[in-house]
Amino acid sequence: MLEVEELTAGYGDIRVIEDVSFSLGSGELLAVLGPNGSGKSTLVKAVMGLATVHSGRILFRGEDVTRLKPHEKARRGMVYVPQMNNVFERLTVRENLIMAGYTIGDELQDRIEEVLELLPPLRRLMGRKAWTLSGGERQMLALAMALVRSPELLILDEPTASLAPPVAEKIIGLIAQIRESEDVGIILVEQNAKLALSISDEALLMVSGKQVYMGDANKLLSRSDLSSLYLGVRS
Repeated sequence: MLEVEELTAGYGDIRVIEDVSFSLGSGELLAVLGPNGSGKSTLVKAVMGLATVHSGRILFRGEDVTRLKPHEKARRGMVYVPQMNNVFERLTVRENLIMAGYTIGDELQDRIEEVLELLPPLRRLMGRKAWTLSGGERQMLALAMALVRSPELLILDEPTASLAPPVAEKIIGLIAQIRESEDVGIILVEQNAKLALSISDEALLMVSGKQVYMGDANKLLSRSDLSSLYLGVRS
């Protein structure tokens, strides 16, 4: 579904990541891991068209989308959920979902109902303003807004950042449930490596803008030289 080939990207003339390559199939989950400042967020922003691509290619369902604008990629089924500013704070939960799916038309209410069945805790919050939600509730709303658009590729940039461990575990569990029920490919940028790897098929480890591991998620945990040094995970 998604193929990234020798991608070098950054912001303006500044190069942050170099020669990163990976592929992702429908229904697969890829964890993008690494220390702070390693280029994880830059990588997914480049995939979505939010960072400058200097070289390399991004293919989505066989089409070269490297130079497409973010809204053009979104129309093709690529949906990005940023770490911050991912909901409309002054709108209610219901209004946020309607805004997220404004292009859907007559099928919007049915799609919102499908999403609420997947994320039932949101049902009791429909009339609440987004700014009144807890951190976990806000992330759940951001996920719901993405799902309303029926993505084929879902890119999540650190969805558990600043959340208490029990809440982070709940969000990760919801992401795993989404992958299973929606058959959507997911790229998960995450600081909590052990939590992310527990639900991932494959893992990409970034260090100082370079790819140092790409492969089976479970095998990364067994690589003590990498997991203890860069991920803070000790086997």
